[in-house]
Amino acid sequence: MAIKKIAVLTSGGDAPGMNACLRAVVRTALKKDMEVYGYWRGYRGLIDDDYTPLKRFAVSNIVQTGGSILISSRSERFMTKEGRKIAADNLAKRGIEGLIVIGGNGSLTGAHLLNQESDIHVIGVPGTIDRDIFGTEQTIGFDTAVNTALDAIDRIRDTASAMERVFIVEVMGRDSGDIALYSGIAGGGDAVLVPEISTDIDKLVTDIKSGLEIGKKTNLIVVAEGDDSGGAIRLSETLKKKGDIDSWVCILGHTQRGGSPTARDRYYATAFGVGAVEALADGISGVMVGWAVGGGIDYIPLKETYSNKKVYNKKIRELLEAVA
Repeated sequence: MAIKKIAVLTSGGDAPGMNACLRAVVRTALKKDMEVYGYWRGYRGLIDDDYTPLKRFAVSNIVQTGGSILISSRSERFMTKEGRKIAADNLAKRGIEGLIVIGGNGSLTGAHLLNQESDIHVIGVPGTIDRDIFGTEQTIGFDTAVNTALDAIDRIRDTASAMERVFIVEVMGRDSGDIALYSGIAGGGDAVLVPEISTDIDKLVTDIKSGLEIGKKTNLIVVAEGDDSGGAIRLSETLKKKGDIDSWVCILGHTQRGGSPTARDRYYATAFGVGAVEALADGISGVMVGWAVGGGIDYIPLKETYSNKKVYNKKIRELLEAVA
């Protein structure tokens, strides 16, 4: 029996490109004669039965915008079995048979549990700037976040060079250092500190001092917020204490979540949105739409996306060390 009514929501931290994905979901579904309902504020909207019908023009002129027109949030109630039962019942009473969840690890965990505990067909879409989800080479928002960080790094390098200063730039990445690694390589960072690798502070101090002694005018360090050095502020204090090195700190914070998505993020978001609807139309459930290593759409069981840890790319790290 073909699915006729589907719902879509954005959950967890927002990521540039979520709106492009929503646009793709709605327009693809309408072409397949499906009704589409958007739920406000993620899983909270499912529990509160807070939704809006989505027609073609509801998603016009949003492909270039950041944030989420449905608003993204987290829900503690949905973390309980009772909360998920309320959500499933609300969907059922509206006759909604399929649900597309756009979000990160926590959101995909919730999607898997809802799929296991109800008759709702659930498809996940990887929407996170961290690119830390197992089973996909791309996530919505990562490329934009990297380019936002890179723009800031380029500007900071200018002033660091003019003033002959050591600068520490902190980027997002509590458990994943990919934003730091990619923006650090592209921005010519002298050191990149990430959660996946223990930081050797003594070596960092020695490297900075050696550079200053031979007349190096700038030292630009990119650090992920989750690095074991404690982030930019604590790292700056450590460099002063251990090496008497003065440094200036710039924390980019949530600027990396905002802004117009890049062409790459719009493309992947659109491909994921189309792939999610096609999966529901084909009777597929309990999977995430991902991007395969060799390119192209792939489907990964939802449980695998959060029960496995994405492998750190050592080759990219080696690329950094070759030119730093």
